[in-house]
Amino acid sequence: MNKTDRMLAIVLELQRKGLMRAEDLAAIYETSVRTIYRDIQALSESGVPVVGAPGVGYSLVDGYFLPPVNFTEEEAVAMLIGADFIEQIFDAAYGAKAKSAQKKIEAILPQPVRADVARIRSTMKLIAANGWDTANEEAAFLETLRRALLERKKVRFHYQKKMQEADGNRRSTRVVAPYGLVLVHGSWALLAHCDLRHDIRHFRLSRMKGLTLLEESYTLPDNFQLQRYRPPDNRNTVVRILADASIRDKIEDSKNFFMEAIEEHPEGLLLRFRVNHPDELLSWVLGWGSAVTVLEPDSLRIRVREEVHKMLKRY
Repeated sequence: MNKTDRMLAIVLELQRKGLMRAEDLAAIYETSVRTIYRDIQALSESGVPVVGAPGVGYSLVDGYFLPPVNFTEEEAVAMLIGADFIEQIFDAAYGAKAKSAQKKIEAILPQPVRADVARIRSTMKLIAANGWDTANEEAAFLETLRRALLERKKVRFHYQKKMQEADGNRRSTRVVAPYGLVLVHGSWALLAHCDLRHDIRHFRLSRMKGLTLLEESYTLPDNFQLQRYRPPDNRNTVVRILADASIRDKIEDSKNFFMEAIEEHPEGLLLRFRVNHPDELLSWVLGWGSAVTVLEPDSLRIRVREEVHKMLKRY
């Protein structure tokens, strides 16, 4: 990034965040703190009202705004495609806002750029993958959960887990304090503190029923930041599977969340997975038929054998 571009970026960053230290700006733009000092001085000399406080950071004088920013073709295309994406996967309210934003962006583009952007967009198409074409009920849940997050209100819902509890039950009623929404592999999940488990849990919206916004308020922990949160990794069981080499492309295309490695093997491909419970891979293994063989653990081999026997009885 040249000096002119970096100085403009610094002003935009100060407009966006309000107060920033020279060290933070240096880290963002991958330069030295001394260079940031010189950039700030150059901005001040050019008339940009930058205010600095030792040990605190830099900010812009209240009320200062840059004139309208010109977008390049690539920037405009990126924003318009991003709006297409939001329109498809968010609820109706955000979808409408995305469409409105598209029209505003297109309106402020100079005619030559607008024509070029339209031509570039005509060569791209965003098709909702499985799970991205948000179902009507799930879209309604998104809107309710966004409201709960903004108002800091708890919610209640009936939930069906993927795996059974020790008592064989998969269904439960949960009251939770929403912490954030996460899109994982095309599926929306709620990150929340669960009153039943007394800990942070993840809940897929597709497994919720009867979501209700409650009047009970909650306080978000001061040290919680969604962007930095990393869930504890409890996948302690290693699963090894031998697969036919002829289906390598199909296995790679499946993008299984639990898969850690694919290695060449004299008899085909050696696949290594790490899971919380072996049954999490049962359906995946059965879907490949005789093209895969479970090597370990024995508990999964037994489960596959049991399911195959049940299938033989049906056929």
